[in-house]
Amino acid sequence: MHRAGCARASSTMPTAHFTHKIMMISDPALFGTATAAAAASFAASVLIVLTEKWHEKLSSDSDMRGAQKFHKRPVPRIGGVALIAGLFAAIMFGVQQWTDIPPKNHAGALTLLLLAALPAFAAGLLEDLTKKVSVGSRLLATFASALVACLLLDAYLPRLDIWGIDALLRMVPIAIVVTAFAVAGMANSVNIIDGFNGLAGSTVVLMQAGMAFLAWQSGDLFVTRLAMAGIGATIGFLLLNYPAGRLFMGDGGAYLLGFWTAEVAVLIVARNPSINAWQIFAICAYPIIEVLFSIYRKKFIRKMSPGLPDRLHFHMLVYRRYVCQIVPAAGKRLWVRNALVTCVVLSWTMPLMALSVVFGTTAKGAIAMVLLQVFLYLAVYTRLVRGHWCLNPAEVFGLLPQQKVKSR
Repeated sequence: MHRAGCARASSTMPTAHFTHKIMMISDPALFGTATAAAAASFAASVLIVLTEKWHEKLSSDSDMRGAQKFHKRPVPRIGGVALIAGLFAAIMFGVQQWTDIPPKNHAGALTLLLLAALPAFAAGLLEDLTKKVSVGSRLLATFASALVACLLLDAYLPRLDIWGIDALLRMVPIAIVVTAFAVAGMANSVNIIDGFNGLAGSTVVLMQAGMAFLAWQSGDLFVTRLAMAGIGATIGFLLLNYPAGRLFMGDGGAYLLGFWTAEVAVLIVARNPSINAWQIFAICAYPIIEVLFSIYRKKFIRKMSPGLPDRLHFHMLVYRRYVCQIVPAAGKRLWVRNALVTCVVLSWTMPLMALSVVFGTTAKGAIAMVLLQVFLYLAVYTRLVRGHWCLNPAEVFGLLPQQKVKSR
């Protein structure tokens, strides 16, 4: 089935494509979508912070002793509420301002996608409020959201540009299952990098901006609007989250943004045959590499469950082994070190995302960008862990005894 706004773009004639792209260039509602989302998200964020005393017993992250805790005071972790408010505002803006006529009902399609996101968002928000939802339950919820999106919007991957795998993806049930695993993986990867003020949110903005540009370049107005809604909602939240960390997105927000980003990636590949899947992988590589290496590290090096938290994620090592060593204790402004982690990480992820947009237009170029990011991640990670540069694969993958680095 092909629902509103999600029919494949492969049948579009060149003339219609050119006319559509001209319309996109002159469409003032494109940035209006992001603005509406940002305004609503920011307003909801402010409201959450101002009413913190009324709901802090439920909403605040007051446990500062956890393995992945780097803040010094209780902070509301229900920023996901503000994010979903921003996405809803983008849809309401679209109902009023988007001039498309059926069957290209983009506002209706975004509404269906937001409904599909509810299981993942609800499971994460419930964890934020109760601290009692297991990792497995949250993973199943993100998987369920992906399945619902497949059914409502035909949002499944028809190809991965991998020989042999693409033949299997021609069978719709297999394509749906593969897509559900990919979407659930992306949702969890955003949750994993959500450890310091602004890191997850700014990474999501950059990934969606890269994909929005590609969608705009291809004349795909629906995916462009989808990404702009996500960008706007995230920016509105970031105004309270960065740099001082007045509000956290929590699991609800992380799963929501991860799901939304994954659906942008799925739909841009499904609707635009000219865009290769490896380029989208290259744009979204950082959180994906983080989650895959984390699973390997925990399972095979540390012999522990991949679902258990630890303090060895890349951004945590940047904080302890780099930022804390070069930046003196910040006194009353305890958030300074926290916020600097995002600057350090983005200083290399942002240029790599931009290069992926520019040089990833061919499969060879995109694969090269993916491999470059994997190499740089592993090289820097090993340097942070072991205290010296090393390109020996046995040492990089933890097959040799580790020499502990003394912290000053």
